[in-house]
Parts: sequence; C-alpha cells; structure tokens
Amino acid sequence: DTLTPIDTFFQFLQSYYESAENMSGHALRVAMHNIIKNSISSYYNELWGHFYTTDARPDNGKVWDIYSDRPGSVPAYYFTFGSDQCGSYSVEGDCYNREHTVPKSWFGGDVMPMYTDLFHLIPTDGFVNSKRGNLPIGKVITTKWTSTNGSKVGTSNISGYSGQVFEPIDSFKGDFARIYFYMAVCYMDKNLGVESQSNFSGGDLKPWAKQLLLQWAATDPVSQKEIDRNNAV
Repeated sequence: DTLTPIDTFFQFLQSYYESAENMSGHALRVAMHNIIKNSISSYYNELWGHFYTTDARPDNGKVWDIYSDRPGSVPAYYFTFGSDQCGSYSVEGDCYNREHTVPKSWFGGDVMPMYTDLFHLIPTDGFVNSKRGNLPIGKVITTKWTSTNGSKVGTSNISGYSGQVFEPIDSFKGDFARIYFYMAVCYMDKNLGVESQSNFSGGDLKPWAKQLLLQWAATDPVSQKEIDRNNAV
C-alpha cells in the first residue's frame, strides 16, 4: 500500500522519539535533551521574518502579542508586522520587539544557540518588555505596574523567592511554563542562571520556579495557539 503524508509523518515521529520510549524522570529528560539539543540556529535579524509565520493572529493577521492580547475581548491595540517593529518606544502600543522569554542576560548575553532559539523568542510590546526586563516570572502579591491586558510587575509572594517578578495573565501562564520546560531540557547542559535573579540555577529550574510552573502548566493547558506555533517553529 502507498503511504499517505500523514502515515509518513507519524512514522517519522515514532522514529524521532524512539530513543526516549519507556523512559521517565531524569532518564527521559536526558533522552529528550539528546534528541533536541542540536537545534538549527537562526540569525537574530531573521527572527522578524519568522514571526510572520509563528505569531500571526488567526482573526486579523496582526502580531499575536501576549502582553496586549485579551482572550475573549478586544485588545487595546494591535501591531502590524513590519511597520510596527521597534524602534523606539515611550508607551504601550508604540511597537513590538523580539523578547527572550528567558532573558539573554540569564545565559550570558548573545550566546548561541539560546540567543536566537525561536522556541523562546516571541514578539511582544517593546514598552511592556522593558518593564519586564530580566525579572523572573512569578506570582505578584504587591503590584507596582500593570499592562493594559493585566500583566504585572511587583513583589513575589512565593516561598523561596521574595524579590521582584513579572506575572503574565492567566491565559498565557501555561505558555511560559512549557517554554521554560523546553529550555530546561534542550539546554540542561548550559548555564541559564548566570544571574541570581533568574528562574534557573545552571540548566535546572529552581525548586520554587519548578513548583510554580508545574501549577501554571496544569491550570492553563496546551492551547491551539501553542500547537500551531510549535509546528510553525
């Protein structure tokens, strides 16, 4: 019988993950690391073009910016690919840029391949990104600043970390969690915690961060947006 494209795809997946079959825990993490560690790097300037495919809204083709998006209602503003690239900014809605969800300072700056890994690079409002800076992601108890969609900067209320953190809205907490899990697998042999103000220690998530992100992953399950973005990447 002739194989269909779908049959061929599933055969590929089966062989791709074969070395990780029947594993769990640390052994599974190591096996998955060995499968995905040799990622193909992009040039930093190429990311602008990749976003057209990975991060376009299905309703209007605008930039899907998780710092302004308000699921179930209309965002305060939209960005147009290309014409709204940053650039300078002074308020929300001025332009979008290329955010390292795992800030580059955490792994030492322009270090490849983390610096251009599209899995954790997303287009976000430049002003909101500047407010987030290189803060860890976490749960805010005392809010110092809030974006138009409810993303927050403030003091953490997590046992294990009492500094300043950035908290995305509930609809994208699972997205962040799964990006960080990917980074902890793909780059488990790298140092993602060069700065003490980080969710990582070496290539591992800090215990407080892992506990929080597991909660976020459970309460905000995988969305079609994530599936489509993963496939596009």
